[in-house]
Amino acid sequence: MRKTPEYCDKMSYTPANSFSELYAAYAAGCLDPAFALMVETQSALRPEIGNAVASSEMISGSLLETAPMAVLSNGALDRALAAIDALDADEAASVKAGRAAGEAMDEVLGLPEPLRGAALDAIGKSGWQVMGRGLKRLNLNAGSRLETELYRISPGARIPRHSHAGSEYTLVVAGGFTDERGSYGPGDVIINGPDDCHQPVGDEGETCYALAVRDGGLRFTGMFGIIQRMLGAR
Repeated sequence: MRKTPEYCDKMSYTPANSFSELYAAYAAGCLDPAFALMVETQSALRPEIGNAVASSEMISGSLLETAPMAVLSNGALDRALAAIDALDADEAASVKAGRAAGEAMDEVLGLPEPLRGAALDAIGKSGWQVMGRGLKRLNLNAGSRLETELYRISPGARIPRHSHAGSEYTLVVAGGFTDERGSYGPGDVIINGPDDCHQPVGDEGETCYALAVRDGGLRFTGMFGIIQRMLGAR
């Protein structure tokens, strides 16, 4: 049985003060797009999260029904329909671009939506960045000021030891990894702050995919840290 630290169950799902605040912000449409991507992906992996999100949406819907009606501007409906058509076209283009990308595509196609669509779009536009043996990362354009990346960690591969310039939320989407504090599997979210230093290692048996959202870069230690400072990277 996979061991998950106790704090993951109690405080791993939210950048807000409580679960209800996070899901309420999502249901109201005011959650940062990067965190919204994480919530939607986690909801696809964990039924209890999906139920919590659905409950928040029902509450928000009830509040909307009691709110005063707003007058739509001229052409508002046409603009809304055009935006929906554009989203459908973008999704089709993302899938086409992703299928043409090739490497590890079967794994990416197995990821839950909406992460799958975002990953396919990013692969078609920029592709994977190799970090080292068995390690790749994909910069996702989530429409957010936050860094949003998908990591591919082969079994046994190690991300260089690092700390963080700010807060980092990592959702395990497939497979799993282990660091100094425990082991994490699909649906687990791990929070790290500036005082946390760790070295994730991909678990044996299955490639790990992890979605990371952070408000600051990684700070590597050891030789990688020296190289990072020489290059002037964050």
